[in-house]
Amino acid sequence: MLTFRDYYNNEIQLSFQDHPFSGNPKNVWVICRYNNQWLLTKHKDRGLEFPGGKIELGETPEQAAHREVMEETGGVITKLHYLGQYHVAGKANQVVKNVYFAEVGSLPKQETYYETEGPVLLDSIPKDVKYHKGYSFIMKDDVLTHCLKKVKGMLGK
Repeated sequence: MLTFRDYYNNEIQLSFQDHPFSGNPKNVWVICRYNNQWLLTKHKDRGLEFPGGKIELGETPEQAAHREVMEETGGVITKLHYLGQYHVAGKANQVVKNVYFAEVGSLPKQETYYETEGPVLLDSIPKDVKYHKGYSFIMKDDVLTHCLKKVKGMLGK
């Protein structure tokens, strides 16, 4: 278990174990690859981030991951890998998110990307991303750092 602070100084606990904080998380975050590039979305308010969001009523976390990636980028996931789970002890509430790595097989254009401006493909994520203004706060803590290490290990990089 890893413990650190997020962009807003909330305590974060991250684990790569099987659902250590909740068997019924309310949110997902999906680190995506498409054609050997990172697939992000540009949120209208927050900036560049990997897709994710709330799990809807009657939906599994895996179904939510597929839906969120499709809604925010148009991406169709061919393989979805559970990475871990993190817990945010926020000032107002507690948040538990499942983190996934998705291999995206196709990226069809769509008419709407909901609260985002659609897909953004990057060859790399800046090592100092936490200091880049164009990126969302979600990309600015050690959840990303530790999860990218795990994904890169899976990819053999």
